[in-house]
Amino acid sequence: MTAPAPSVRPADGGGEREPTPAPPPAWARAPADALAAAARGACAVVVALRRGEERAVVPYGTTAFGGGEPVTADTRFEIGSLTKCFTALLLAEQAARGEVGYGDPLSRFLPPEVLPQQRGAPITLLHLATHTAGLPRLPPGLLAGAASHWFSNPYAAFSTEDLLRSLARTRPGARPGDRVRYSNFGVGLLGHLLTRAAPDGPEYGELLAERVLGPLGLRRTGGDPDLPQATGHWHGRPRPSWRIPGLPGAGALRSSAPDLLAFLDALADGAARGATVDGVAVDGPLGAALTEAVRPRLALRGGTRRLALVWNIRVRPEGAAYHHSGGTRGFTAFAGFVPDRRTAVVALANTTPAVDQAFLQLAYTTLVTLHRQG
Repeated sequence: MTAPAPSVRPADGGGEREPTPAPPPAWARAPADALAAAARGACAVVVALRRGEERAVVPYGTTAFGGGEPVTADTRFEIGSLTKCFTALLLAEQAARGEVGYGDPLSRFLPPEVLPQQRGAPITLLHLATHTAGLPRLPPGLLAGAASHWFSNPYAAFSTEDLLRSLARTRPGARPGDRVRYSNFGVGLLGHLLTRAAPDGPEYGELLAERVLGPLGLRRTGGDPDLPQATGHWHGRPRPSWRIPGLPGAGALRSSAPDLLAFLDALADGAARGATVDGVAVDGPLGAALTEAVRPRLALRGGTRRLALVWNIRVRPEGAAYHHSGGTRGFTAFAGFVPDRRTAVVALANTTPAVDQAFLQLAYTTLVTLHRQG
């Protein structure tokens, strides 16, 4: 899709028309247009860019094929595994409060009968947040129950009780800390353990809203699948809203491009100079967490790759690039930032991730190019 959103759209009352925001600055138009064109199969795209002190949010299309509303900066998209980056920040916030420790084993939070078979040292919260727990990508037994909904909502029938039953059946594939193996299971489990550690045992969404989303002013970010959002599509066919009740910390959130850009701003500030929101310093546990969440924890093979809490890091001559992507059955999302020069890219599309990953690869390339230009 290549066409930008219409310059005007009908007001609710019908006759009058209201203008959309001013067109983006010249430096942002070409990279945003290229990303919109790369989102094959999407009818809704929003690109948010930051280059130093300059920002741009560029919406394209309509929220559904053959109808829907014009896309705006405030349109909500499912962000899939970008949720994990919020779970990582929640872990760092609770660690700063002293509610949890990165080295806490699963046995601190769970009874013996639901713990996985131990292989070497115990699995810790840090192992879960760096994909080094040895857990499989998906919980045992999930695929069997998800077969009939695989192309729409494969996680919808998987509950917290199923999560714990699956954990008890799990045989880790490696000793904790030995190797990186990306795991929805692991970060989803982490989200559940964080709710157990918090006073009064709130739901994941409630805890995240109280500790992270509210303080950062992220008003259009949350896990409610019934609030208005763009319609997701799989090969042009609409998909129902994504539901992941048993593993919300791995992929339940929806967000808007400005909210995600603000999230990246706070993390970039935490990495480089001390976190701020709208120019006001963030102190206390969340301020400490914004620094800790992006601190490199592991060096991977190849010499240029690192892992923070969930975040992937690529060490480049012009600065370290942090990035993560996400997808559901109807959406693709990318977020990345380079703290040194306050460069960031958010790219959201209402189509399932493509096999060739062209949209995500271009989003990463755009991040690096903007940083070099800055």
